[in-house]
Amino acid sequence: MKLATIRTADGTRAVRLDGDRLVDLGYADLGELFAETDWQIRAAADAGTAYPVEGADFAPVVPNPSKIICVGHNYTNHIKEMGRELPDHPTLFPKFADTLLGADDDIAKPAETDALDWEVELAIVIGRAVRRADEQQAADAIAGFTVMNDISVRDWQFRTIEWTQGKIWEASTPVGPYVVTPDEVGGVRPSLEVRTVVDGQVMQRDDTGTLLFDPVFLVQYISTVITLRPGDIIATGTPAGVGNARDPKVFLLPGDTVVTEISGLGACTNKVVEA
Repeated sequence: MKLATIRTADGTRAVRLDGDRLVDLGYADLGELFAETDWQIRAAADAGTAYPVEGADFAPVVPNPSKIICVGHNYTNHIKEMGRELPDHPTLFPKFADTLLGADDDIAKPAETDALDWEVELAIVIGRAVRRADEQQAADAIAGFTVMNDISVRDWQFRTIEWTQGKIWEASTPVGPYVVTPDEVGGVRPSLEVRTVVDGQVMQRDDTGTLLFDPVFLVQYISTVITLRPGDIIATGTPAGVGNARDPKVFLLPGDTVVTEISGLGACTNKVVEA
């Protein structure tokens, strides 16, 4: 299944893609749906109103997750381009619900930076609560996958050795358009092409099969630290090709269009505008 949260005149709605229609599932958003223990049955059932896909206004797939955990340095090529050693453990940092955007929303370039960068990422969406998950429990907790563009404010990110201040700018992080269940993408350890295209130029291209720490391992690892709850999002890291690692460096400017896409999941297509 491909599931989404869309904005309507009556508020946000959780929907299922059905051909060229988005079928209302009876919930305000996917976070509310995933909180149901039998959400898969409810998501597959016939429901109410249908909306056309064309012109749909996609909200973040989960507008208010209890937590967003991001993983840095998880593709070998990106680690090398940043001049670092391969890690023994995942590098984690948080985002917050206020950082999220819909898949087609504009990205407002903060006036405080001239170092706005892109990062295409496979994101895991959690479908059941888990703590200290074993491998099977971790696999079962994965509701599906979506696309995230972990927009980074590089000059603020590298002010200190801790990255968070460059990663949590308000309304900066597109995520969506769909949460796609694992059965549609080859399981809970999918091998999918990831790409970033800026104004028609391919900037990043890799395969999620080359992740150092795969989705199941990440759910196990993070759930050891803290309970993962339905609707929580884990961003699994970005491959080589970010603007900050180029010579000369390349950053996003107002008027640019950045497309982050993953095969089988869809794409976030966002125009950069003045704040």
